[in-house]
Amino acid sequence: ENLGIHERRITKENECTSDMASHAAKRAILDSGLDVLDIELIIVATATPDRPAPSTACIVQEKIGANNAAAFDVSAVCSGFLFSLSIASQYLKSKMFKKILLIGADNFSKITNWSDRNCIFFGDGAGAVVLQNSEDCGILAQRIYSDGRGKFKFTVPSGGSENPIDSKVLLDKSNFFLMDGKSVYETGTKVLPKAIHQVLNDAKLSISDIDLLIPHQPSLKTLKKTSEIIGLPWSKVMVNMNKYANTAGATIPLLLDQVNKSKKIINGSKILMAAVGSGWTYGSLILRW
Repeated sequence: ENLGIHERRITKENECTSDMASHAAKRAILDSGLDVLDIELIIVATATPDRPAPSTACIVQEKIGANNAAAFDVSAVCSGFLFSLSIASQYLKSKMFKKILLIGADNFSKITNWSDRNCIFFGDGAGAVVLQNSEDCGILAQRIYSDGRGKFKFTVPSGGSENPIDSKVLLDKSNFFLMDGKSVYETGTKVLPKAIHQVLNDAKLSISDIDLLIPHQPSLKTLKKTSEIIGLPWSKVMVNMNKYANTAGATIPLLLDQVNKSKKIINGSKILMAAVGSGWTYGSLILRW
């Protein structure tokens, strides 16, 4: 009732983040009309990399045959796609890279303790976009933020250099994520409106100018409260967590693709995106389609 999740997708035991990311990448490149060798940079936003090293982006590069592309990962959890988009947009602006593949992919079922009540939040997924410069459309305003004071409200305590994997970690299951759900809700309903108001101000737009909100999917309750605070009709808030749950870094590109293919987006549409993730990390942007 509070989360709005009816079903989700879970990867197979031998299926990893790069597998989902590669499928999404191939489809995005096909939709773009480009060849895979046209891609000059690959960015993967993920909190669940295949391995600590190398980057999942490098693994994806090899799997799809994008041999001309540089590749690296971005770690900002549920805000990862927006953080990656802010990086990619600067590369496009400087013309260092002209064709960028940006992927959001997460495989949270592999770091979920299924006996914990918070296991209900996440599903696995990946989404991808191909970015190029355009005179007719693009980002009108964007902001990203971080607040390290919330760093342990959502965390994976073990598996890094602080607490390497050992028998005690496996026994305690501290290599799975831990979450303070109340803090996530309270933070989300505070920082999402803040970021949204800031980009509206930057773009010299009002909330009535926005055609669609494509947000990260923390919970139905969080999204409804956010839409109420910013004054955006619920009919303009796009949701897919009923079918896919919270897919973390994959959420926004997955939802963007679904909304676009449902013909809800037309040329000139002003699309608002917003996300909050572990760290805390959060941000928002306005895109003219």
